[in-house]
Amino acid sequence: LRDEQKHAIKITASHFEKYSKKKVKKAPHFLWNAKMRFGKTMTTYYLAKNMGWSKVLILTWKPAVQHSWRDDLINNPDFLNWNFIDKKTELENIHKDANSIFFYSFQYVLGKDKNGKIKKEVKNLYEIEWDCIVIDEYHYGAWRDASKDFIENDSKPTKEALEFKEDACPLKVKNYLYLSGTPFRALAEGEFMENEIFNWTYANEQKAKV
Repeated sequence: LRDEQKHAIKITASHFEKYSKKKVKKAPHFLWNAKMRFGKTMTTYYLAKNMGWSKVLILTWKPAVQHSWRDDLINNPDFLNWNFIDKKTELENIHKDANSIFFYSFQYVLGKDKNGKIKKEVKNLYEIEWDCIVIDEYHYGAWRDASKDFIENDSKPTKEALEFKEDACPLKVKNYLYLSGTPFRALAEGEFMENEIFNWTYANEQKAKV
């Protein structure tokens, strides 16, 4: 890991520990405002390892990024015994006691069946208390028409699936980590306090090279 990635892990871990759900009765959240090629995927995995997390759920509006998330995990010798689980995974073939990364789209997890109820294929996800839910590509959402192009149309859309809100999240979770290279809306609307953000911009990168 590069110095800036180590720093992101250090301050994020410190924040999650200081404001843990056990202490403040609410899951803490943290934003990585990090430019493209910072290595948000790999750094997320090392944060999970540093925190001792065993169940991490990654939710995305862009299912196409699944391959990079999978490859960064299964090709890293530091994570040889970790499971990568998606909707095509045959669960009987995973290591039952291993740490696991679950990767799904918002629509797959938060979408409803034709009766407006939780889909049977994801009911088990609602029973797990997640060590962390990672919101990938947070700059996509209901406020952007483009986001709907990334939603899978296999069930009835819901507000929760199109625009993620912690207060409306039906999943059990201890921590939230948000990833984005351009979280302009979140920053403009003050969704995160200054101590809840790690910034790594092009300017930071250039300064580090000097």
